[in-house]
Amino acid sequence: MKKLTLIVLCFLTTGIHTTLTSQNTNMTDEQKFSYAVGYNTAEQLKSGDITIDPNTLMQGAKDANAGTSQFTKEQMEQIFMQLQMKMQEAMNKTVNDEKAIGAAFLAENKKKEGVVETPSGLQYKVIKMGDGAKPTATDVVKVHYHGTTLDGVVFDSSVERGETISFPLNRVIRGWTEGLQLMPVGSKFIFWIPADLAYGDQGAGAQIKPGATLVFEVELFEVNPE
Repeated sequence: MKKLTLIVLCFLTTGIHTTLTSQNTNMTDEQKFSYAVGYNTAEQLKSGDITIDPNTLMQGAKDANAGTSQFTKEQMEQIFMQLQMKMQEAMNKTVNDEKAIGAAFLAENKKKEGVVETPSGLQYKVIKMGDGAKPTATDVVKVHYHGTTLDGVVFDSSVERGETISFPLNRVIRGWTEGLQLMPVGSKFIFWIPADLAYGDQGAGAQIKPGATLVFEVELFEVNPE
């Protein structure tokens, strides 16, 4: 069934969060695949506050392999529509809760000394003001950055890697495109970037939640480096 296939593929593309140990290296490929599908299906449904019965799940798999079903095709489609609605409701709640946390934070943060808010909602604070040229949206910039969630979880950091990075300013999140154009070369700013200027309702990876407000400390070294 197309709906079942799409949902299972969706679970698989989120990534398998288990690693092989000495206890499961003797599994056949069939057993590994079966375990991975079962694990991720249960994990993803659980994250949406949807619980499943393992025994019934196993029976469903057995029936599928045997070419039988306890439901008609139409009934199965209806069940999956209900499941998708529940998962969407759970996702919407997650996004709205995360955006509310971000909005509350930004409302207080902009009251702090030195914090500036732009019309888009981007907030920044100057740590060090340089005296070089400011980049435009089409320039390539060379920077160091340190990115965290509001609760301090580091999700990416060129500083920790010990390597600067260069990239076109029009190929990054909107908060970066806007914010770095405020920075003369030699500057170091802190940016607080709301979800609408970052990764939106989708989030990114395991650590950037859907709807999350992000914090970046950025130092600009060069514009259009050779």
